[in-house]
Amino acid sequence: MGQSTSKRRKASTGVPPCVGFSASEEGPPRYSPQQFHARNQQQDGGRQIPPTIVVSDEDSSVLSEHRGSRMELRRSSFYSTMDLVPQLEHYASALPSQQARSRPSLEALRRSSEEVEVGTDAANNVDGLSVADGATEESPGPREKAPVRFGWVTGVMIRCMLNIWGVILFLRLSWITSQAGILLTWVIILMSVTVTSVTALSISAIATNGRVISGGAYFMISRTLGPEIGGPIGVVFSFANALACALNTVGFAEVVRDLLQELGVVMVDSTNDVRIVGVVTVTALLLISLAGMEWESKTQYLFFMVLMVSLSNYFVGTIVPPSQEKQAQGIFGYHSEIFITNLKPNWRGPEGNFFQMFAIFFPSAIGILSGANISGDLKDPATAIPKGTLMAIFWTTVSYLGISLTVGSCVVQDASGNVSDTLTGNISDGCLGPGCSLGWNFTDCIQTKSCKYGLANNNKVLGQVSGFHYLITAGVFAASLSSALGFLVSAPKVFQCLCRDKIYPYIGFFAKGYGKNDEPLRAYVLCYIIAVAFILIAQLNTIAALISNFFLCSYSLINFSCFHASITNSPGWRPSFHYYSKWTALFGAVISVVLMFLFTWWAALTTFVIIFFLFGYVNYNKPKVNWGSSVQAGTYNLALSYSVSLSGVEDHVKNFRPQCLVLTGPPNQRPALVDFVGSFTKHISLMICGDIVTEQDRQTQPQEAANSSLKWLNERKVRSFYTPFSADSLRVGARHLLQASGLGKLKPNTLVLGFKANWRDSSPESIEDYINIIYDTFDCNYCLCILRMTEGLDVSEQPGFAVNPGFEPDDYVGNEQQHSPGRESAADNTSERGHSGQMKTVFQKDQGKKTIDVYWIADDGGLTLLVPYLLTRRRHWRSCKVRVFIVGDEENMEEGRDEMMALLKRFRLDFNDVTVMTDSEKPPQAKHLGRFVDSVAPFRLFDEQQDGISAEEPRRKAAGKISDKAFEAFRLKSERKVRLNEIIRRNSQHTALVLVSLPVPHSDCPSALYMAWLDTLTFGLHCPAVLIRGNQQNVLTFYCQ
Repeated sequence: MGQSTSKRRKASTGVPPCVGFSASEEGPPRYSPQQFHARNQQQDGGRQIPPTIVVSDEDSSVLSEHRGSRMELRRSSFYSTMDLVPQLEHYASALPSQQARSRPSLEALRRSSEEVEVGTDAANNVDGLSVADGATEESPGPREKAPVRFGWVTGVMIRCMLNIWGVILFLRLSWITSQAGILLTWVIILMSVTVTSVTALSISAIATNGRVISGGAYFMISRTLGPEIGGPIGVVFSFANALACALNTVGFAEVVRDLLQELGVVMVDSTNDVRIVGVVTVTALLLISLAGMEWESKTQYLFFMVLMVSLSNYFVGTIVPPSQEKQAQGIFGYHSEIFITNLKPNWRGPEGNFFQMFAIFFPSAIGILSGANISGDLKDPATAIPKGTLMAIFWTTVSYLGISLTVGSCVVQDASGNVSDTLTGNISDGCLGPGCSLGWNFTDCIQTKSCKYGLANNNKVLGQVSGFHYLITAGVFAASLSSALGFLVSAPKVFQCLCRDKIYPYIGFFAKGYGKNDEPLRAYVLCYIIAVAFILIAQLNTIAALISNFFLCSYSLINFSCFHASITNSPGWRPSFHYYSKWTALFGAVISVVLMFLFTWWAALTTFVIIFFLFGYVNYNKPKVNWGSSVQAGTYNLALSYSVSLSGVEDHVKNFRPQCLVLTGPPNQRPALVDFVGSFTKHISLMICGDIVTEQDRQTQPQEAANSSLKWLNERKVRSFYTPFSADSLRVGARHLLQASGLGKLKPNTLVLGFKANWRDSSPESIEDYINIIYDTFDCNYCLCILRMTEGLDVSEQPGFAVNPGFEPDDYVGNEQQHSPGRESAADNTSERGHSGQMKTVFQKDQGKKTIDVYWIADDGGLTLLVPYLLTRRRHWRSCKVRVFIVGDEENMEEGRDEMMALLKRFRLDFNDVTVMTDSEKPPQAKHLGRFVDSVAPFRLFDEQQDGISAEEPRRKAAGKISDKAFEAFRLKSERKVRLNEIIRRNSQHTALVLVSLPVPHSDCPSALYMAWLDTLTFGLHCPAVLIRGNQQNVLTFYCQ
């Protein structure tokens, strides 16, 4: 934010004016970059002098020399030299709280042009501003080599194609074709492509809705659905990539072992040979990864070239006339008889069904996220990810369809490999299979099920069909190693992003990056250890099922992220990729979950258990991150929709909830008031903490007071809104809050105040304000609660608190027994500092089996009973017994008690202790009445004093005073308040809480006298006391309708 310095300050400090204006008439003035040096700031009397920005008249030729760096001149609009035109770097911040500091604040723009001087923040920002593409300013020191960045072909398309062209293409596709037939194989391929294509469209939409940094699928899901969903997926997806690296490495090791066995070479045994080759291979891949993305990319180029040569070798082999040996192995070239035979399914063995074939083939499609996983290493992720991923899916789909079609047209399902199994003459009686029409008789091996060659029996058919067998072997090597290398790179990249978000504990060690590409070397080593561990197990069939489910779960959440972001209609959802639909995204999410259970139901359940466990942890800890997720947008939509729908529903007594507006001031200064209301509103009803900020408060209150108050409420786990309101006085602010707080039916109906304990020392105006708030409350048809604590409510004397003059500190305690040695400790320690720095109050403590005493003096609609009932539903108050005291006479005591018991029973409140106060009409003791008279004596206006006031003197001199006439008129009421206090102190000296019906103030009752009544009713108690009054409307009912 810019700062301003007046001319007067400049004159006093001796600093000359520093803003000059350009003499150029070609356009608005420009700022000279030579003056943007925050390091040259001067100090004056301990105050920092902001650096100067001089408006220069440099010509365009000089300016062009600076356009290659971020020191390019800042262009102002024609409204003001301070008001800049729209610029990219103003919007380049990663989070809303990190706004570009170069944009002047509204306060700076409103000041006069003679006083404006661009502040320190602006100069610092121009000197070291980062732009959206990550470019940095040129420095006079040696320039560091730019990090390696990839385009959509090399960074996404080739990488995805290498991961999709896995060992399944070379070792399983021919067998799947023999089982399912060409038609169903195409159906399997197209179904897989449908899922991956829909997911790719969702990825494209998410990737183009803002800048995507490193983290791949985790980054997209977490920034769209929030950390609760993104965190678990980040862990699972990283782990799945590490396991996929191990699986592909084992696949490579098994092929190498088979080749060694063909050559008669055995190192230890078949299992340990796989382990040895696998560990050596993954170690070599780790070294390639540690060398940097540049070397990793070059290695992937090599693998891609090998794969292209291998595939070309296969297709060439299909048109080369087969030799006698190849025909004996069932390879005959293109023939319609073979094509027709292999067109239909021929299920064999226990795995012979459609879904099993689908489950075996689908893992070949999991590589579509390989490009997105290295999004931090792409030049333009928003362009590269959609284009590269979709092109990779297209070309790999064409290759899978082409190979299944050609191999199904060239190779029979069963062959013996015996060159002597030819038909002699034209005799074909009893011959089975399509080979009979081609001059070969494989009937014996078909009937005995001993055929070793053909689509159904040999996994190396592609190598036999190809022109040169070992090129297919090289293709298998390239496919498995490229996939393993891709997963070995993806897992650490995703995990590094997860660690940097600090969602889970103890993993921050792996967040550190090294080198120009910010390589996660520590995460590489962790991924390597996991891969080696599972390679040494060498039993990965079970883990393979989990991997497929992990990736399907990721696909499901990616699609759901796109659907959810679209359905919430958030203005922030503006993807530049438009070729998607929220309904196709929903279809992709649902079908992914269905496939999880169709493939392996126990693996699907295991995946969801892991996801829900990780979700529960994140949801419980509530990480302090704000990514503007669609969950927030959805929550807003739901809240708005429900609030609007509630507006059309009439209130019903059964649904009444005490929705409280609490005049707390800064909530951290009155924790007891906050905790009391939170005790009966949390998870039940609305609570709003109102902070009336007067002019004096605005001068002393820090700018971040609102944020600190919200933070305090969140740390205390209080479910409340916080509403600061600027007003000239406490009463004016309270009146406006009473009228304007809430939204629709989510509007307060109860005002909660703290008791003004220092009323005797307060000015008449202050007392009038307080009493008028009570009047305004009843005028607005609100209920009212006034809380009085033994030690007062205000804790602003604690270090770090500022006093709000609207509520004076509660220093007065009028109990003569307060400091007696026999007083219980519970009364002494109504609040104490907790270990977390939060002030712990009596409402946060377990009350045990104490009582809650309710003095239901006046029928107010039932609020006096409802509040203690809601309190007893809380854990700390659950064991408390509620006692109800009512007014009666001795003659009808039992009848009155029975009537009240019947009423309470119909209310279903479970209050079984009713006491009838038969002595409430007795006169109070003289000493107690004398104490009351003494308390109001300073506010009395005796007749002789009143006679001395002439008519010309302002009436305000007598305002708030109690005349003899008024005192006598209300004497009986005053005595009854004193008598009621005697009864309360006798019965409820050491209870947990006392609730007393609040007397409604008469319009002609002096404010000081009414204040004395409130003081008297709650005087001398060792526990919190609540003066409570409903709005004379029912809040309890015993009817069902």
